[in-house]
Amino acid sequence: MTPSFDTDPVTLARQLIGWTLLVDGVGGVIVETEAYDGGDPASHSFRGPTPRNAAMFGPPGHAYVYRSYGLHWCLNAVCREAGHGAAVLIRALQPTDGVAAMCQRRGSTQLRLLAAGPGRVCQALAVDRSHDGLPLDAPPFAWLPPGQPMMDIVSGPRIGIRQAAELPWRFAAAGSPFLSRPLRA
Repeated sequence: MTPSFDTDPVTLARQLIGWTLLVDGVGGVIVETEAYDGGDPASHSFRGPTPRNAAMFGPPGHAYVYRSYGLHWCLNAVCREAGHGAAVLIRALQPTDGVAAMCQRRGSTQLRLLAAGPGRVCQALAVDRSHDGLPLDAPPFAWLPPGQPMMDIVSGPRIGIRQAAELPWRFAAAGSPFLSRPLRA
C-alpha cells in the first residue's frame, strides 16, 4: 500500500504525516513535510525543467532527490499538479525501523535528531542522487499506512527559503519532538 501521489502537493504534504517510510527496511513515521508546486517561486520547478529537477516533471509517485547547498541530499515525493512539476519535501521522521543503521550512518545515538531535517533524513536512510527518479511504490521504498488514532496535524510557514516562505505549506505532527524545528498551531 502506498499513499495516493496523484494529488496536489498541499493535499499530499498533509496526507503523508503519519505514514511510515522505509528505504531498504530503514526509516520511520513521517512527522514533517513541505509542499512545493510549479507556480511557487520557491519551487525548483518554477523556472521549468532542467537536468537537476527533471524528476519533478515526471509521473507522480517518483522520488525527486537533490543536493541542498552542495552538502545534503533531500528527498521529495513527486505528485500531480496540472501542467507543471510539484513535489513534497520529507522534512523529518520519527525513527522506528533500523535505528541501529540510522545511528551508524548519522554517527549519533540521539534518537530525536537522527532524522530531524531533510538532510538528516537522507543521511539516516542512505538516500542519495541514485534514488532520483525511482518509483516510490517499489523497492527500495516501502510504505506503511498511519496507525490509529490519527496524528493531529498543524501547519505553518515553510522554512529555509526566501520566496513565498509565508505560505502555510509546512505540515507537522502536533507536538512531535522529532521535528526539524518546532511548529506551533
